[in-house]
Amino acid sequence: MAIPTGEIVVTARGRDLVIGRALGLPIEEVWARLTDPHLTSAWYGTWEGQPGAGHTIKVQMRFEEGEPWTDMRIDECTPPIHLALSSTDQIGLWQLEVTLLDVGAATEFRLVHHLTSEYQLAEIPQIGPGWEYYADMFVAACTHTERPDFADYFPAMSGYYAARAS
Repeated sequence: MAIPTGEIVVTARGRDLVIGRALGLPIEEVWARLTDPHLTSAWYGTWEGQPGAGHTIKVQMRFEEGEPWTDMRIDECTPPIHLALSSTDQIGLWQLEVTLLDVGAATEFRLVHHLTSEYQLAEIPQIGPGWEYYADMFVAACTHTERPDFADYFPAMSGYYAARAS
């Protein structure tokens, strides 16, 4: 069973969901898994389009029902340490950031989902387990280990996130 690690952090803009992982890999290798469309397919989905800040790419979410395509704007991209993306769907604006920190023999991975609406905050019992799953999918892709099972994340982690969102 997966153990939830995410936190809800109060910021000047509202609240953020923050999830971190540590990988015993060089930062350049972790960055490639985060940004190369051939490698992102192993943990999130493939993407197509022009890379770089200010561009919009199309991302296919391989591990969601129907494997939908979605547009994502690259808001910031500073290789190999920071990537910020945003997307708009039926529930509003999704703003995400991933920061990598080189800590010698390892790389720290920090995912931040800026909770941009009351709806997203109310949905944190579903959103939190989803991002925990994708963070662990990322680790599995980077370390060539077995993919996690979503059933170990949802609904098992929902109570943890409901308590943090209140």
